[in-house]
Amino acid sequence: MQANNLLLIMSDEHDPRYMGASGHPVVKTPCLDRLAERGICFTNAYTPSPICVPARASFATGRYTYENRYWDNAMGYDGKMPGWGHRLQEVGNRVEAIGKLHYRKKEDPLGFDHQINPMHLHDGIGQVWGSIRDPLPESRGPRMFNKIGPGVSNYNIYDRQSANEACKWLKQHEKEKHWMLYVGLAAPHFPLVVPREYLDLYPEDCLPPRKLHPRDGYQHHPWIQAQEHFMAQENLFADDEERQLARRAYYGLCTFMDSQIGLILDALEDYGLADSTRVIYTSDHGDNLGARGLWGKSNLYEESTKIPMIIAGPQVPRGQSCKTPVSLVDCYPTILQGVGISLQEEEQKLPGKSLFELMNEPENSERVVLSEYHAVGSISGAFMLRKGRFKYHYYVGLPPELFDLENDPEETVDLAKDDGYASVLKMLEKELRQHLDPEAVDAKAKADQDKLIKKFGGRKKALRMGAMGATPAPGQESE
Repeated sequence: MQANNLLLIMSDEHDPRYMGASGHPVVKTPCLDRLAERGICFTNAYTPSPICVPARASFATGRYTYENRYWDNAMGYDGKMPGWGHRLQEVGNRVEAIGKLHYRKKEDPLGFDHQINPMHLHDGIGQVWGSIRDPLPESRGPRMFNKIGPGVSNYNIYDRQSANEACKWLKQHEKEKHWMLYVGLAAPHFPLVVPREYLDLYPEDCLPPRKLHPRDGYQHHPWIQAQEHFMAQENLFADDEERQLARRAYYGLCTFMDSQIGLILDALEDYGLADSTRVIYTSDHGDNLGARGLWGKSNLYEESTKIPMIIAGPQVPRGQSCKTPVSLVDCYPTILQGVGISLQEEEQKLPGKSLFELMNEPENSERVVLSEYHAVGSISGAFMLRKGRFKYHYYVGLPPELFDLENDPEETVDLAKDDGYASVLKMLEKELRQHLDPEAVDAKAKADQDKLIKKFGGRKKALRMGAMGATPAPGQESE
């Protein structure tokens, strides 16, 4: 059957390692596993920026952060740069959104005909305090984990509402053709609170040891050291027992999130839409979850930058995987192709390529994808380039990092310190500079952030502006 419709589900902060389809020995995600079985799982998918708002702006526009200039969590996508939603509207396709988008505000022209219970920046402003970088504030960052363990958070309630609304929407539109529905879930983003039935799936003895912990002699890169001086999230837990509870809760949230996705996918089947609808599942970024003593996202390591990417449905091969590196910027052309719209001349210049084309290039390891970070706790711009077996981190004003992911997928050995890889470093820096000028981009980001801070009255006022932890769900306070 011809694919007339597209359903895109985006979670928040889901490291794809924590998924049965990725081979995780413990975490249970039966619904995503079934989706992967009837489609293709892209095993080297990356976020354009490892923090919510910039990643989602790149998702919307099909452009990297250095191109669209939505640098941090105070600069939400506002529709001024047209996105894929606007293109769908132009040709008359129904395009609607349910749940977490994390753009600027609902009233902006975001490219949706209708938004149901959307989550955007708090009061349309976001975390202005996170734009303060040069120099970083002396005070420590906010605690991300005010609540940890069993319970029901506002995010849990919100995700259940979003899943139920998605099921209702599919029933209401089961006879229609040519629609695109976006569904955004907040899980497994903190607060790390989850109903007990999900937490109890993961007793403490199922957790592997945390890797590369500083207490075991691991030394942070200088860029991370500066960030940790400000954020210091590891020190905000009461003890190791609480840290273990946090990891168990994240595992539980992955399964909770999976169950909400299962409701949506079941509704697709129940209303006879599965044979005419392509499905995409992805997330905005990952989560360090204690690796290297780091929590949340906000750096360039695999835990933070890697994302899930699954496509399934009509004309998609079943039960396959694709190693070709891909990115959220690929979603723009993918969405258009997914509903049968051809790219215009200017859109063909975008950095992304349709996943429906890339699925036919399962071993194109030489394809380059980028990620970059200019947000909370960063003293300078950080840039990641993935090409072939190597992953390269360039930090403005500081030494680089280099990892051989083929032989060292856990990034335990920094090859940038090995003289034998000098030619590889030189080659990858040249490749990076063919895409962008890191120093110029860093200066541009800081200049834009300085303007924002001045707009809100200077550093002292900016430090008090925006949600201090997780963006609150609509009508709720931050937890």
